[in-house]
Amino acid sequence: MFFEAMPITSFRQFTNHNSNKLYIFARYSFASQKYKINGNRNYKIMRISKKILCMLVVASFLSWMSPSVHAQQTPRLDSIQCFIVGFNVGTIFPSASCSHRRLDGVSTTTATMHSLYKSPWLDFGVNGFYKWNSNWLVSLDAELWFGNDNLRDRTERMSDIYTSEGIIIGTNGTDAVVTAYNRGLSLKGGVGRIFPLFPSVNPNSGIVARLSAGWMQQQTVFTLNEVEAPQISGDNALLYDHQRRGLVLTESVGLWYMSNRANLVNCYLAFEVSQVFSISTRDYVSDNLLGLHGEDKGAYFDLLYSLKFCWMFPLKGKTVHEYYYF
Repeated sequence: MFFEAMPITSFRQFTNHNSNKLYIFARYSFASQKYKINGNRNYKIMRISKKILCMLVVASFLSWMSPSVHAQQTPRLDSIQCFIVGFNVGTIFPSASCSHRRLDGVSTTTATMHSLYKSPWLDFGVNGFYKWNSNWLVSLDAELWFGNDNLRDRTERMSDIYTSEGIIIGTNGTDAVVTAYNRGLSLKGGVGRIFPLFPSVNPNSGIVARLSAGWMQQQTVFTLNEVEAPQISGDNALLYDHQRRGLVLTESVGLWYMSNRANLVNCYLAFEVSQVFSISTRDYVSDNLLGLHGEDKGAYFDLLYSLKFCWMFPLKGKTVHEYYYF
């Protein structure tokens, strides 16, 4: 035969040897395939983890940037709404050039407040305010002003009761020592607004502007010092007191301050301009300087400048911090 028969023992050895090689190769192949599968799986897991991490970072950033997603507590001062009571003190100066008396179409500066009384005058008042959260105000003001023995040219105006020595003789034959000064009253209602300069720091303080209108009365007051003088007291004094009543309009601008912490530290400082339209209330007026003996038919316009300081008491607790979510 061409091939010689192999002994059985050798054939078995050959078979076992090749079987071992096939087994080792199979195990190696399986291990390699398993390593490749595991490697691919780990790589995919790493990629997915990176994507998830990136998505979390982006979501966190967007959440921090977006007002609708991120809740942030921001403290803010509250603008209060309340009643306010105030007490003011100030000084008044009448205008010389802008005030006038009009009679029969003719304007003169005689008998105006400036020509009648020396200035300045002292002014006291009581104020009531209601303030809204929007910083709009409504107000009610009552004021009293007066001078200090400041009637001008009194001996010429009342020359019929003054002597050539410039005195008024009392009932005991001596100088009655008459004091003559102006006194005025007004009652006004108004509206205004506060314009905060620093809303985030104090929304209740800033520049205040107001417009008010109301009723006014002014006159000369005569006082006697211990000695009676019938010619200048009682109904006789009405002949010389130049009492007038009328309408007053006032424009005011100033600085308004309300403390965030203390209820007692609230005030405003304001400059005011008032226009007074008045007529005489007396049936008979005697003024020798004006040549007036009878009814005063003149219409008066007086322009007044005033500087006022007011201390206020809000009828509510102090300004509080509120928290808003954005």
